[in-house]
Amino acid sequence: MTTFKALRIYEIDRKIVARIDSLQLSDLNPGGVVIKVLYSSINYKDALAATGAGRILRRFPLVGGIDLAGVVQTSDDARYHPGDHVLVTGCGLSETHDGGFAEYARVNADWVVPLPDSLGAFKAMAIGTAGFTAAMAIQKMERNGQSPARGPVAVTGASGGVGSLAIDMLSTRGYEVVAITGKASSEEYLKSIGAHRVLFRDQISFGTKPLESAQFAGAVDNLGGNMLAWLTRITSDGGNIASIGLAAGHELSTTVMPFILRGVNLLGINAAAQKPSERQAIWSLLASDLMPRNLLRIAHKTIAFDELLSEFPEYMAGAVVGRSVVKIA
Repeated sequence: MTTFKALRIYEIDRKIVARIDSLQLSDLNPGGVVIKVLYSSINYKDALAATGAGRILRRFPLVGGIDLAGVVQTSDDARYHPGDHVLVTGCGLSETHDGGFAEYARVNADWVVPLPDSLGAFKAMAIGTAGFTAAMAIQKMERNGQSPARGPVAVTGASGGVGSLAIDMLSTRGYEVVAITGKASSEEYLKSIGAHRVLFRDQISFGTKPLESAQFAGAVDNLGGNMLAWLTRITSDGGNIASIGLAAGHELSTTVMPFILRGVNLLGINAAAQKPSERQAIWSLLASDLMPRNLLRIAHKTIAFDELLSEFPEYMAGAVVGRSVVKIA
């Protein structure tokens, strides 16, 4: 019987405890496809789950990690066979189902995506949920009329994983990208991955009017709170704002005026709940038209499995730039 390592998250005496344990397949949630995990990645959501700073897990104990890429070991579904290279992102991993921070994963076949030939497991996890979310945002904005000709697009939380990959992809598609960040030290990095200019949060005058002078034709927002409210007030006629995250707060205080006087569109992005066909379509885009040009500059850090627990505090402190890939196997 196979014994393997996994980072498992427990609730003990109302406190969240994450530790690396030895498990067997029988310890994992049921699923039709068993995958030997080669790589995973760290997302802000993973740090929230493992530290207990956010109530991410809906049941305990669970293996952490919302991303994984590896090789099929066994499958009861005709779509997948031993030896197939695959990936899984979102789909309830590390929320309701054991996730990717383990040497083996057992998942629902409908969650599995064949690994595009041009990627490989490492690149797939360098992109991960962060890139998948950024790609969804851009696709949804463009389906709603966004184009480079309409003007600059802002990206908030720019130095993080989603922000960095969104900047790269937007720049590749010809957009003038304005990176908004609180990290003064990240300006050179942000310009190197495609930002045309960098706006620091402490330089922003948020104003108090229901509508302020238009500055951007659209935005990809990772922060929520006051930043998102401000974006609604300064986005130009018909612009699209993709709402992705809530690192600065889950509340939104604004008025209907941006929506009824400028026709601003607020687009919600939920990367965790997509149909299999939609997931495969997005990953096909990520392997072709939306492949980040600066992926290795963004995913500049690879860590060993045993280093996982020591990485999370840096994410909670907001000190991380770019992406970190976790070598599992």
